[in-house]
Formats: sequence, C-alpha cells, structure tokens
Amino acid sequence: MPRYRPDILAELARHGLNPAPDTAPARLREQINDLYRVEIRRLRDRCRAGEFPIPELPGRVVALRKQYLLLSIPMDRWLEPS
Repeated sequence: MPRYRPDILAELARHGLNPAPDTAPARLREQINDLYRVEIRRLRDRCRAGEFPIPELPGRVVALRKQYLLLSIPMDRWLEPS
C-alpha cells in the first residue's frame, strides 16, 4: 500500500481530501484536477460578469494555480520511498 508523504497529505487535506492508505494517487490527482477546473471556470465566469477587468485574468489564473501545486508534482513523488 502506498504511504503518502506528510506534506502531500497536508496539501490534500487543504482541498478536503483525506485518502485511505489504498487510495491511488491517480484518483486523487483526478479529484484535484476536477476541483481546479471548477475554480478556473468560476474565475472565467466572474471575469465575464464584469467583477474584474480582462487584463487581470492571467494574474488571477496564476494565483489560482499556486493553490493547486499538487498538479505540478509528479504522482510518484507524492509517496514516501519504499
């Protein structure tokens, strides 16, 4: 069974995910990606609604991406070495 690194577990918990020991990293990454996609669509919709100007969108996307750092970490690095 995979053992998740403590820093990865903390980041997963920040997104409301608490994996069981047998939860596959691919499944968790898929869930985080789904959350990110919802957030990015919400951000786009807020821009379209005029909450902020279009030139601010790229900076807000970068800030949002920083909240989802797990998406940039290879899944094999989510686990403690055997």
